[in-house]
Amino acid sequence: MFRRLTGVLLACLVCMLSVEVEAADEQSEIKALLDDFLIGASENNPAAHNKFWAEDLVYTSSAGERFGKAELMAELDQEKQNSERVDYSAQGVNIRLYGNVAVVTFKLVGHQNNQYRYYLNSGTLVKRFGQWQAVNWQATHASSSS
Repeated sequence: MFRRLTGVLLACLVCMLSVEVEAADEQSEIKALLDDFLIGASENNPAAHNKFWAEDLVYTSSAGERFGKAELMAELDQEKQNSERVDYSAQGVNIRLYGNVAVVTFKLVGHQNNQYRYYLNSGTLVKRFGQWQAVNWQATHASSSS
């Protein structure tokens, strides 16, 4: 009886550890996706945006405007022609997993011409067909100390 109980407990422990390792792998994958996206966004790269945003995206901007991926991509084409480079980075990235859904929060830092802008970003990503994409995003203008 003791051996059977020990075996069951050991099997449960192995399952718990494998779930934690899988969650850590998923978080690393999402963090790498976010980092790649921010590099692409800094370069106004449409391919980076296309990969990151889902077709059914709902984006709420820091200006209080709500739009989808099609509008975002169209605006990106205009910005690419009319703007200088802004370098983006993320501070304090937090990723919470809920199965094939992830909630991501961080402070976005935009750096251009020795000036910085800060935004609190929250996003919901869904894993479909093996790929994580953002289906909902919120950007809120923030002070540097937020």
